[in-house]
Amino acid sequence: MEKSRGNVANLDVVVKRIKSSLMEKKRILVLCTGNSCRSQIAHGYLENFGTDLFEVRSAGIEAHGVNPRAIQTMLEDGIDISNHTSNLISDYEGEPFDYVITVCDHAKEVCPWFPAKAAMLHHNFPDPAKASGTEEQVMEAFRNVREEIKTYCREFTNKFRENAGQ
Repeated sequence: MEKSRGNVANLDVVVKRIKSSLMEKKRILVLCTGNSCRSQIAHGYLENFGTDLFEVRSAGIEAHGVNPRAIQTMLEDGIDISNHTSNLISDYEGEPFDYVITVCDHAKEVCPWFPAKAAMLHHNFPDPAKASGTEEQVMEAFRNVREEIKTYCREFTNKFRENAGQ
């Protein structure tokens, strides 16, 4: 009897793996104004939480370079985005995406194009690069925004898994 229960459990694992392998990764483009902070942080979390589910890219209306404080605050949470590059939305023109997530109002309003078949999502996060004060106060602003984006990305990934039956 014990052996057959183990076989059923193993069968469940096999079925999950087959379902997972049959499901193509969804392509996500995260957009912001300068592709330096918020979109980079979201890119890092979506890749981390949805490694098996998502192929993530990020871009901006402009390319300001990846903000060193964004890199630092993500490292504090165990995610290395130091290899990310700051890209322009035009770098991805013509590429198919399943989801486009804008993380600031400016990108949502000004973006010149969006892939036609992509589901459009929007959440305006504060811009930590505009924070002022002491270095510790500025870093605290980055950490606060990081936590907001982390929560959003975790919820997005969890909802996606629920809907995909995983």
